[in-house]
Amino acid sequence: MEIRKTEEKDLADILRIYESARAYMTATGNPRQWGQTSWPPVSLVEEDIRIGRNYAVCKNDHIGAVFVFLKGKDIEPTYRQIEDGRWRDDSAYGVIHRFGGDGTIKGVADAVFAWAYAEIPHLRVDTHPDNRVMQRLLERNGFVKCGIIHVEEDNDPRYAYEKTER
Repeated sequence: MEIRKTEEKDLADILRIYESARAYMTATGNPRQWGQTSWPPVSLVEEDIRIGRNYAVCKNDHIGAVFVFLKGKDIEPTYRQIEDGRWRDDSAYGVIHRFGGDGTIKGVADAVFAWAYAEIPHLRVDTHPDNRVMQRLLERNGFVKCGIIHVEEDNDPRYAYEKTER
């Protein structure tokens, strides 16, 4: 399994993966997180590629999952306010967003979380309350639920998770 930055030539594969991920989320009881809005929009995916924050998980040149990764101090504006809890660490952190797979490569979530943690040992992730699959994956990988945040895209709350060496 290889993790690499995506390129413009990968756009069709990325969109296929997001379509597959939306269908999977709907089938597993999470139809609202991406399904109603066809999230993420093509324009955002193109921006993610252009800026160099979009990554692919590949096996034998097949892209089976994608995600966005950012790192820095206070890089996610929606994480500035957290309800019903608090962040455990206020140092620079990495953020994994828009993670989706097509189910063809097993173990991609564990690989992505390990890769990101090796990049910076302080990670934050959020997910919809209906996304029980992602919640289990996060908890299995050592993330702790810290509270609730709100995203700009909709009015649904998101559970905020953090993993830190502190």
